[in-house]
Amino acid sequence: MDTKGLQRYQKDAVDTMTQGELLLMLYDELVKRLTRAELALDKEDYALFEASVDRSVEIIWYLDDTLDKQYSIGRDLAKLYDFFCYELSRVKVGRNRTELARMQKMVGELRDSFRGAQQNNDSGK
Repeated sequence: MDTKGLQRYQKDAVDTMTQGELLLMLYDELVKRLTRAELALDKEDYALFEASVDRSVEIIWYLDDTLDKQYSIGRDLAKLYDFFCYELSRVKVGRNRTELARMQKMVGELRDSFRGAQQNNDSGK
């Protein structure tokens, strides 16, 4: 298999995405990592659980870094991202299924909100 060709294709795909598409891709990955953490916790695979939570936090910090905090929505999202990271640190330390499920729900709802906004933006063009 030509891995260089695959890597080039993936890079080109990312390079041609709109900002909204990239945002949704990051949120999809975040939801995937939180789901992976949940499954790992159920299997008592604590190494995978911790790695999945850590990757989720990295994604959230990346999202935070991309915010334009001169606007109130950016500042509000920064506070929400801080909250997510704080809660995920508690989830990781306590291996808390209930809090993990709550975080999955909140992140999923935020992703769905961004998806709806993207669809409204696309239809308004």
